Parts: sequence; structure tokens; C-alpha cells
Amino acid sequence: MTTISAPTPTRPWAASPKDRLRDLSLFLLAILGSYLVVAVTPMKGKLAYFTLFFAIYMSLTAGFQWFTRGSAAAKDAFVNSLVAIGAVVTVIPIGSIIATVVVKGIKGINFGIFTHDMSQAAPTDPLTSGGLLHAITGTVTLVALALVMSIPIGILTALYLTEIRGVFTRPIQFLVQAMSGVPSVVAGLFILSAILYPITHAYSAFMGSLALTILMIPTIARTSQEVLKLIPNDLREAGVALGGTQWRTVAMIVLPAARSGLITAIILGIARIAGETAPLLLLTGGGDTVNPNAFSGPIGSLPYYIWKSFNAGSPEALTRAWAGLLVLMVLVLILFTLARLLGTRKVAR
Repeated sequence: MTTISAPTPTRPWAASPKDRLRDLSLFLLAILGSYLVVAVTPMKGKLAYFTLFFAIYMSLTAGFQWFTRGSAAAKDAFVNSLVAIGAVVTVIPIGSIIATVVVKGIKGINFGIFTHDMSQAAPTDPLTSGGLLHAITGTVTLVALALVMSIPIGILTALYLTEIRGVFTRPIQFLVQAMSGVPSVVAGLFILSAILYPITHAYSAFMGSLALTILMIPTIARTSQEVLKLIPNDLREAGVALGGTQWRTVAMIVLPAARSGLITAIILGIARIAGETAPLLLLTGGGDTVNPNAFSGPIGSLPYYIWKSFNAGSPEALTRAWAGLLVLMVLVLILFTLARLLGTRKVAR
């Protein structure tokens, strides 16, 4: 009996070793060309190298494709080079920011900064004195209070816009879109003038969390709205066909189906407000001790700690500020990573 083996799958679009060698040669020629141009012309500096390299590389790839495959291939190579430039231009600033924060912030990281506050130390004191405990706990308190207020409002707003779609759909949609572009300092000034000055007359974590809630609601509402739009209408129709009311169908079918997406919306909302500084400068008072009472007394936070340390200006204070930036950046990166993981197809299933 003759067995017929399945043909080996091929990828005709994959680059061959000859194509890779050609691309490498053009890449090296572009580097050499940019070096020579910088050497013989007044153009100097990293920006000149960067600009000339991409200009020469685009010209070489487009010219090679023109002579070997024609004008269509040359246009394709030119557009591919532009796409590559866009990707590199996007990645370089992000990589530069992360590298700078890590290099400068790691010098101020030690175990003591996570177990002490600044009640007995000043920003200009040696790095062995004081720590970030009050700032970390304050940030957690502010974010937790903002979550308690913004999650119900944001998700209910998304449900109204996608499930109810009543007479107020357009005004609410407009307000959500408008609020997503509100500067953070405007939210802080609103709470300052509407609540803190006329009513409470005192700084507190609750005042800061109100401003953060204003900034957080649009992110949660808009993301949740897009997630709910992805739920097939067949599920809703099946729930109604089985005799369920609209809210029972939403609560028992739609929301469980969109659970991973809603969690992602919440995490993105947290990441949106984790580094906000302007409202906290106006509303929290920036205390240097751990304050367990969220409704009375000044409270510290990582953004306030960073701002205060930078203003001090001494080498020790600047190192503290970079260390606080590193801790805050790691916190935001963790949140975005969680959002990415929860938003994958595997988790959604």
C-alpha cells in the first residue's frame, strides 16, 4: 500500500537567505553613507546620523528595487521604509525614557524606602533617611477611592449607551467624549472651587480622589462601551427568548461575557490616573507621614513626592525623585501588562 505524504507547507512571502544578505548589505551601506556625509558636511550630531541613514537607506532600497523589479516594487520598498521609520521613531523615545528613569532611579532604590516615610527626613537628607512608604500608601488610597466611585458610574454609563439607548444617549455620549479631553488641572480646580473651599475647607485623600474620578470615568465608560459592542446580539436575543427581562439578560449574560474586557477597562482607568500630579497638588496637601484617614488631613502620593523632591534641587533630592519615578513607572507598566494579558483571546475565552 502506497502512502502519500502531505506536502510541506511553504511560505513564498518569507525572505530567502539571498534577500536577507541583500538587506544587510544595503543597511551597512546606509550606515557608511551617513557616516561619510556627516564627516564631509557641516551636518553633525545624532539627529544628522539618524536622518541621513534613513534617507540613504530609502534611496538605496527603492533604487535597487527599481532596477531589478520595476517601479511598483520601488514604491513598495519606499513605503515599507517609511513604515519602518515610523516604528523606530515611536520606539526610540519610549526606550529613551525607560532607560533614563531606570539608570537614574535605580541609584535611590533600597529596602528602606519601602518601609519608612519622610516624617523624620527632608528631601535634601542622605538617601538612607526617609522613604516612599507614605507616598505609596497614599497613591493606593487615592486610586482605591477613585475606583469605588468611578467603576459603577463608568460601567452603568456604558450599559446605558449600548443596552438602553434612551433619549439621553446623544448628550451622554457627547459628555463622555468631552470629559475624556479635560485637562487634569481643570478637574482639580473644579473640585477645589466647588467642594474644598466652600464646604470642607481642608485637604484630604477624598478631595483628590474626586478629581481623579472625573478623569477616570471617561476611560472606563468608553472602553467598556467598546467591549459591550463586541458581544453578539444573538446572546441578548437568546436571553429575551428564554423569558428574561432586559436587565436580567444584561446581568446574567452580557456582563459575564464581557467580564475580561471590563476588567481591562478598569485597569486602563487606573493607569490613566496613577501618575496625575496637578489635581493632587491642589487637593491633597502632600503630607510626609502615613495617613490612614482618607477623609481628613493631608496625604502623600508618588506624583507629589516626585514634584517636591525635584523642587528641592539637591543631588539627594533629585535621586529621590528619580527613584519615585521608577516606582511609579513600574506600577504603570504592571497595570498595562495586566490589561494586555486580560485582553488576550485566551483569557476572553
